[in-house]
Amino acid sequence: MGWCCDVWIPLYLEHAQIGKMRSVPVLFLVAICASWVMCKPTQEKKDRVHHSKDLSDHQHDDDKDFQYDHEAFLGKEEAKTFDQLTPEESKERLGMIVDKIDSDNDTFVTTPELLAWMKRVHGRWVSEDVNKQVLLFDKNHDGSVAWDEYSNQMYGHLIGEEFNDVPDKDTYRKMMKRDERRFKHADKDGDMIATREEFTAFLHPEEFDYMKDVVVTETLEDIDKNGDGAVDVHEYIGDMYNAENDEPEPDWVQSERKQFLEFRDLNKDGKMDRTEISHWILPHDYDNADIESKHLVYESDKDKDDKLTKNEILDNWNMFVGSQATNYGEDLTRRHDEF
Repeated sequence: MGWCCDVWIPLYLEHAQIGKMRSVPVLFLVAICASWVMCKPTQEKKDRVHHSKDLSDHQHDDDKDFQYDHEAFLGKEEAKTFDQLTPEESKERLGMIVDKIDSDNDTFVTTPELLAWMKRVHGRWVSEDVNKQVLLFDKNHDGSVAWDEYSNQMYGHLIGEEFNDVPDKDTYRKMMKRDERRFKHADKDGDMIATREEFTAFLHPEEFDYMKDVVVTETLEDIDKNGDGAVDVHEYIGDMYNAENDEPEPDWVQSERKQFLEFRDLNKDGKMDRTEISHWILPHDYDNADIESKHLVYESDKDKDDKLTKNEILDNWNMFVGSQATNYGEDLTRRHDEF
C-alpha cells in the first residue's frame, strides 16, 4: 500500500512549521507517493511568527478582496462552502450565525462576542485536524498515538534498511530525531504515548505555553547557519530573502533590516538570542482574532456605538461572508448544523 503526496505533504506541513504572519522559514516536505515513489524534499517559505492561530492563508487587503475576513469569520472550510452560495443564501445563513454570536440575546453583537465566536471557529479547526491525524496514526485504536505508531508510518518507508534506493536518508533521520524531540516535549508523562491533548501539542505547539521552548529551538536550528546559538542580521534576512544576480534589495528587505536593528535585537549586541527569538516569533501582545474582531466591528458599526445590530452586519454581509468566484472546482456540499 502506498501513500500519495497530497496526503503526506499537508500532514507534515501541519506540524513541521506553523504560523504565517510575517517572515519565512525553511522546511522540508516529506511525502510518500503512490506505488512507493518518493517525493524529494523541497524548501518552502513560510512565516515564522506565531502571533496566534492563523485566521487565513490570504493577505489581509480589503482593497483587493475580503477573503481573509471570510476565513477569519467562518473558518477556512466553511468559507469555501459560502463561496458557492448565492447572495440571498449567504445573507440568510449569516443571519442565523449572528443569532449564535449574540450569546446574551440582547440583539447586539459586541467585540468580545465576535472574538469568542472566531476563537471557537478556529479552535474547532484545530480539533478537527487532530481528529483526522489521530485516525491516521492510531493503529491500535486506543485513542492515543504512540511514538512508534507515528514514526513507523511517517518515516518507516524512508529510513528502513530494506529501502536502500531511498535518497537523502540522512535528511529523513534528522527530521525524525527532530520530531522525536518535539514528541517527547509534548509527552508530559514521558511514556512515549501521546494522549489526544499531548498529540495536539505535538502537532500545534504554538497553542501550548509549555511547547514554546521547542518552537524557539526549531526556529534557531533553521536560521542559525554559523552554529553560534544566535541569529544575526544576515541570517535573519537570509531566512526570508535570497538575492539573485546582484539585484538591488527590495524596499521590504531594507525595512526588515531596520526592524531587526530597532526591534528584534533588544540588547543591541548584533544578534538575537533565545529570549529575543521568543519575543519575535511568540509575541504576547498580538492576537489575530482580537484584531480581526475589532476590524469587523469598526467597518460595520454605522452608528459608532461600538456594537453591531443584525442589520448592520447584514448590510456589510460581503465583508463577512460574501460569495466570490473561486478556483476550487469542487462540489462543496458540506453544511455545518451549528450554523
